[in-house]
Amino acid sequence: MAVLVELIVITGGSQGIGRALVLSFLAAGYRVATCARRPEDLAALAADCPGRPLHTLPADLSQPADCQRFGAFVRALGPPLGALIHNAGAYVPGRFQNEPTDGSQLRHMLAVNLLSAYDLTQALLPTLLRQGRGHVFTICSTASITPYPNGGSYGVAKAALLAFTKNLREEVKAQGLRVTAVLPGATLTRSWEGVGLPPERFIDPADVAQAVLSAYQLSPHAVVEELLIRPQLGDI
Repeated sequence: MAVLVELIVITGGSQGIGRALVLSFLAAGYRVATCARRPEDLAALAADCPGRPLHTLPADLSQPADCQRFGAFVRALGPPLGALIHNAGAYVPGRFQNEPTDGSQLRHMLAVNLLSAYDLTQALLPTLLRQGRGHVFTICSTASITPYPNGGSYGVAKAALLAFTKNLREEVKAQGLRVTAVLPGATLTRSWEGVGLPPERFIDPADVAQAVLSAYQLSPHAVVEELLIRPQLGDI
């Protein structure tokens, strides 16, 4: 398969939805750059993609310095930058009344789920604007639009990520950039290990990846503003 020129940037690409995104875009012929906190997870991913144009860098995007470092890594790979997919995140359920009173859980959820996307967008947005084309995706959640009893600080962070996405879309749509919010419900990832439900009760990460790939491959004259994906039998 010929390698397409566009570089697809996927954060948190070593497991779950991120891994499915990496595999889907590589299978479609794109170059892919990804990051994750653990080098061994990235090594395992690369081992599953021999001969594919996959570029990896260990980085913790909850840290602004690592966002800048990964942004520089991406820019050094060369244009064109086709898509920036903000998938890095963390799920910590809980109730406000049970969270640490020092606010540390909210700050952690914001750093991982919101500020990582903001900081990396700031690092790569000048490149996208110079190109006059490109697509930014944020992997939000149904928690972005639906309050859950155990949503707590996670729900706040994901709602804020959706608000960031909407504002970014309005800001850059006249400059040739597309922006899409992806809102998956319960997806079969490590976050749901041990719940005792059958796999078919969850969304397959590959289905989320396929939906994102399809939205990316639309003509530049159309944009899927929001992708809401739920398990067939509804929320868990």
